[in-house]
Amino acid sequence: MGITHGDINGVGYEIILKVLEDERILELCTPVVYGSAKLAANYRKSLGLGNIPFNQIETADEAKEGTNNIVNVVPEEMRAEPGVSSQEAGKAALVALERAVADIKNGDIDVLVTAPINKANIQSKEFHFPGHTEYLEAAASDDSPAKALMILCNDSMRVALMTTHMPLGKVPEAITKEEIVAKLELFNRSLHRDFGIHSPRIAVLSLNPHAGDSGLLGTEEQDIIIPAINEARERKIMAFGPYAADGFFGAGRFVKFDGILAMYHDQGLAPFKAIAMESGINFTAGLPFVRTSPDHGTGYDIAGRGEASPESMRSAIYAAIDIWRNRRCDDEAHRSPLRKQYREKGSDNVVLDLSGE
Repeated sequence: MGITHGDINGVGYEIILKVLEDERILELCTPVVYGSAKLAANYRKSLGLGNIPFNQIETADEAKEGTNNIVNVVPEEMRAEPGVSSQEAGKAALVALERAVADIKNGDIDVLVTAPINKANIQSKEFHFPGHTEYLEAAASDDSPAKALMILCNDSMRVALMTTHMPLGKVPEAITKEEIVAKLELFNRSLHRDFGIHSPRIAVLSLNPHAGDSGLLGTEEQDIIIPAINEARERKIMAFGPYAADGFFGAGRFVKFDGILAMYHDQGLAPFKAIAMESGINFTAGLPFVRTSPDHGTGYDIAGRGEASPESMRSAIYAAIDIWRNRRCDDEAHRSPLRKQYREKGSDNVVLDLSGE
């Protein structure tokens, strides 16, 4: 399991160390942290955590089972400044991410869990994206075209985003019938393959208040969203809506659906985090590899104080393992289909095998 250290001045090291402090994690996976053994040791000491041994390695294929491993990817002289946004911290986050992505594409690690980054200080010629999701989508496209879908989830709720990190004023023009149908297809496929849900029920939220009030508050529901839902249903996707977001979450209707497609970032994430902040995780569907992360940011305001909860990071690790296993089970189920056979008309005995095997 590859784990990137994220922004070194945030809570990344704290939540990683607190999770790895529990040795039972080694019964589930072999952690490979992309970061700095020196920074990890400094944070462990300053936070008063117990002894957390690391096996320092040069490459992921040197990782040893039954212990925590760390690949040093930043200069030894780099120092952390908890709570401070700096270009150095952004560079450290990027180099860890680049190395981990290269390794997962090469098959050296099985899954990727990313600690939070600062989307501003990580910007560079190599990283010109609004977040992890868009960067990973582009990085995965080197091998095959990938369309990523951001899903915030816990054991009882899965919220996918129609649009992710963009100004609110640009959201309406980004919502088209074709894009909604494409997101619903991707969401439906992920719910089945990644979460093991057969025939998932997906709720689609409206863009405008009160679902547009029959066009009084906007026509996107009538002109775009409803036609997209109808087309999705023609494609055997169980999509329903559109639902006004306030009543949908306020009345607890989300418990009746396997997935929820929100039209924009805060429409889906604000209620999700209010309900499931500590247990929630961020999963990037649509990639050829599994990537999860905590559902919170760098936490500069509490960095270095020992106050950060590791629960979301722990949940991200568990979810990555579960999704990886679900994909293996799904692949195995479809690996050897029954051979295609043909019975000659008028014959009860002759069967021709047309499988080519």
